[in-house]
Amino acid sequence: MSLVYFKNVSKSYNGFLILDNITFTMEAGEFVSLVGRSGVGKTTLLKMLIREELPTKGKIYFNERDIAKLKGAELALLRRKIGVVFQDFKLLADRTAFENVAFAMEVAGYSEEDIKKDVPEVLKLVNLQDKADHFPHQLSAGERQRTVIARALIQRPELILADEPTGNLDPINTWEIIKLLVKINELGTAVLLATHDKEIVNTLGRRVISLENGKIIRDEQEGKYLI
Repeated sequence: MSLVYFKNVSKSYNGFLILDNITFTMEAGEFVSLVGRSGVGKTTLLKMLIREELPTKGKIYFNERDIAKLKGAELALLRRKIGVVFQDFKLLADRTAFENVAFAMEVAGYSEEDIKKDVPEVLKLVNLQDKADHFPHQLSAGERQRTVIARALIQRPELILADEPTGNLDPINTWEIIKLLVKINELGTAVLLATHDKEIVNTLGRRVISLENGKIIRDEQEGKYLI
């Protein structure tokens, strides 16, 4: 059973074709890099997977369920199973690192007892246990991104979507984030990393799906960024 299945998916905006007949599967626990130049449709593809966007044509399945048919509580459950890490952090400025991570649990209805137990554990996983009471403006860019990853992990998702997560980071912090994503993957969570950083992709040596002109032009198990 595939974790993710895109079946003949196309997406158009105002008649302009962004993604054209995209078909691929992704298995549980897999680490996949989605590569291509800026504007090629990587972010659109990720947004469709959490149903922020709907495909113009085709079907998208998560755990064999057609996500276009999910409603209400079912859609909320889907979004708990998929953690999202963006380039621009999207942290709440008036909340500490602990509170930013806890907020994701509060919204999902977790108890205060669960929050007090789980948040310190995930902050420790991303090496932020000493920064729990720091506000975003008191954190470095790398620390803010690790807070975002902690927030994405807190509900134990089956899949992490990382959309250019190192785009605003220097080389040292870039590799800290990539090593953290690899660690998370080794603990059993699938990772779909959208990036146009050739060095990251070529160093990882994992599966690479290459997009160009809205189409998948390569899908290789031990791929390189050749675009």
